Amino acid sequence: MRRFARLISPALALLLAACAGTPQRPVSSAAHGAHAPLLLISIDAFRPDYLDRGKTPTLNAMAASGVRAKAMQPSFPSLTFPNHYTLVTGLYPDHHGIVNNNMYDPALGKFSLGNRKAVGNGQWWAGGEPIWVTADKHGLQTATMFWPGSGTVIHGYRPDHFRAYDGKWTPDQRVDQVLKWLSLPAAKRPDFLTLYFDRVDHAGHTYGPDSPQVNHALKYVDDGIARLVAGLKARGLYQHMNIIVVSDHGMASTPRKNITVIDKLINLKHVRVVSLGVVAGFIPKSGYTQEVEKALLGHHDHMTCWRKQNIPARYHYGGNPRVPAITCAADLHWQIMSQANVTKYKGKTMLGDHGYDNAAPQMRALFIAHGPAFRQGAVIGEFPNVDVYPLMTHLLGLPAQTNDGHFSQIKDALKASQH
Repeated sequence: MRRFARLISPALALLLAACAGTPQRPVSSAAHGAHAPLLLISIDAFRPDYLDRGKTPTLNAMAASGVRAKAMQPSFPSLTFPNHYTLVTGLYPDHHGIVNNNMYDPALGKFSLGNRKAVGNGQWWAGGEPIWVTADKHGLQTATMFWPGSGTVIHGYRPDHFRAYDGKWTPDQRVDQVLKWLSLPAAKRPDFLTLYFDRVDHAGHTYGPDSPQVNHALKYVDDGIARLVAGLKARGLYQHMNIIVVSDHGMASTPRKNITVIDKLINLKHVRVVSLGVVAGFIPKSGYTQEVEKALLGHHDHMTCWRKQNIPARYHYGGNPRVPAITCAADLHWQIMSQANVTKYKGKTMLGDHGYDNAAPQMRALFIAHGPAFRQGAVIGEFPNVDVYPLMTHLLGLPAQTNDGHFSQIKDALKASQH
């Protein structure tokens, strides 16, 4: 079972004990099997214009026979963990608490993508309720393949089936696992699934978005999706389940000379460095606030810094306690680094990056949808990625938790009968 009482707080355990008579799978309008299964696929860092490169025939065919958006706007910062959690909660990062790939919380300490202990601590993720938790609460079966946050217990729940992230798994291996889950007996077969691909992101970082290596990664992932489509057709599922394909953000080129060395502006011994890269965060140490603010706040060549409370409102960012006291955003195509890192990489820094202003065209994300609920051959306008969540709860017949999305902005993706 998915409930892990011994892993949650004593107070919550007492509350659960008091409600011991409540079934774990309550009967609801979203009962298992009552709605078409839903598969959410993320192709990390897939820009919408990548569809025009001639490397993705399967995705293009899915878009042609389904619906696609001209683009989808990621949330700020346009980074992997914040946006993946936004997609499954409908909350801006400022509201769900995964505000960066690298964070600091006075009570929890440091968080980073590579810190498995932190990533596996459900307290980091408790600011939102991902859709698989809501689905589990309402009697649906769930399965997640490498989706950020899905490998830990959140609000006492984790998916019925999941895989902890392993970057060595090929697209084919990931697809085969999803197909195995969909081949389970009806009572255990997932109603909601996720699938995650990261090859396009890795190639974009290492070689830049316009590189032959990105084109190769596009084909490699598209081949994996072709395998998925073939497997679904063989099981008689392809025309009977809804599939949403998204990305978390885009990718921009970052010439190696385009680096703002932060040490030239402040003494790093006078701050806690929370994050560097495209979005840098700093917490001045006691006695140094005035000095650090004087040096950083305002616009610099290729970088702008704000106090957290003064970050532009359109970013929906700055109110969460995990947002550092000072946030600096690099201009497009630039990065913010320490001299130590510049020296460490010796001119071999990444040729592509993301995290930039979410209004930048290069940060735009992908949205394709296919299945019995969706229109065929339709193109819809751009919308923010917080809207994906209310679309998914609608498809599964689930009650949407408090979120920042608007179903009205995305319902045109659906057939009129599905509104």
